[in-house]
Amino acid sequence: MGDQLNWAGNYRYCSTELLEPNSLEEVKELVVSRTNIRVLGSCHSFNGIADTGGSQLSLRKLNRVIGLDREQNSVTVEGGIRYGDLCRYLNDHGYALHNLASLPHISVAGAVATATHGSGDLNASLASSVRAIELVKSDGEMKVLTRGIDPEFEGAVVGLGGLGVVTKLKLDLVPSFQVGQTVYERLPFSALDRGMDEIFSAAYSVSLFTNWAEPVFNQVWVKRKLGINGEGEGSSDFFGALPASDKRHMVPGQSVVNCSEQLGAPGPWYERLPHFRMEFTPSAGNELQSEYFVPRRHAVEAIRALGKLRDRIAPLLFISEIRTIAADSHWMSPCYRQDSVGLHFTWKPDWERVRQLLPLVERELEPFEVRPHWAKLFTMESERIQARYERLPDFRQLLLRYDPTGKFRNTFLDHYIMD
Repeated sequence: MGDQLNWAGNYRYCSTELLEPNSLEEVKELVVSRTNIRVLGSCHSFNGIADTGGSQLSLRKLNRVIGLDREQNSVTVEGGIRYGDLCRYLNDHGYALHNLASLPHISVAGAVATATHGSGDLNASLASSVRAIELVKSDGEMKVLTRGIDPEFEGAVVGLGGLGVVTKLKLDLVPSFQVGQTVYERLPFSALDRGMDEIFSAAYSVSLFTNWAEPVFNQVWVKRKLGINGEGEGSSDFFGALPASDKRHMVPGQSVVNCSEQLGAPGPWYERLPHFRMEFTPSAGNELQSEYFVPRRHAVEAIRALGKLRDRIAPLLFISEIRTIAADSHWMSPCYRQDSVGLHFTWKPDWERVRQLLPLVERELEPFEVRPHWAKLFTMESERIQARYERLPDFRQLLLRYDPTGKFRNTFLDHYIMD
């Protein structure tokens, strides 16, 4: 399997075999019979978090909806299902998830395990929707953990793939809703100084895009919830930024057909909350990505600090996105117990130059309690990262209890969690 690449082509997995079980029983058999095994999601990570020198297990064939519970407003799914496929099912039955990531192509179990998120002042990470998880431990035992019942639940949901194979998840649902998306252009950075809270709370989801070439957000993607208890239609301007006259892609030169509908046209939540459409290649495709989280209270200062590197960042960048994420309760989530702002970078595929730049970016963000996205590119030392997570010692003990022989651990977890 050594020739397997991630979706962006920047990382080559070094596992010896790829296993694709068809059933829960087969998952148990494969786990028990291997000495080192990791679950591979939809290959949307940019680093070695999912890699292993042993066996790689894909849940691609375990991708069903198991059941819809209308009394509890929840759905149970297999871990390999992708959000784009699940969302169509939910919408057909009158339901929605509270939020979605930029890409609908990613698997539910993989996104949850790495604290992947969407955008919105009141919208926590995708992991916050999880009500229960079922996982297969290293000895083949099946374990179910439920929110509010099992004290280890909050440590296990964002498990970074280290506790076992997450075969099923039960997710909270909300009633289906309509969203209208409008893209506005050229919002000055200075607008955040005057009213950051007003800008980010102006809609269900607000994303600010900049190429850092000048102190301007080239585009602002505003997703408004429509209808009852919604936010209504878009205004003629957005804090001085004007609506785009045509559909836009946030990366100049890329085809707009890849992107979700805009110009305020109403549509179902799952076709508007992601930036990209399920049927098309997301973002630039051949790219690198990094993301850093800072507490919301530090957002303006952090953006100002990054502005010092404008001349270094802009030449290596496709685009950068800034958005808010509500606090959650998961031990290893970058948003654990703090409302946060995500500072995302979609880099051109020049790893050597990006690798030299990332320490400078991280140095500027260091005063603001920065945490990196677990599945994207960063160069922060493990000691610095570990110091940011107050429950990391508890998570380490959880890993040792669930997987005492280290069957699910790899170089990434050993370095950033266990050392």
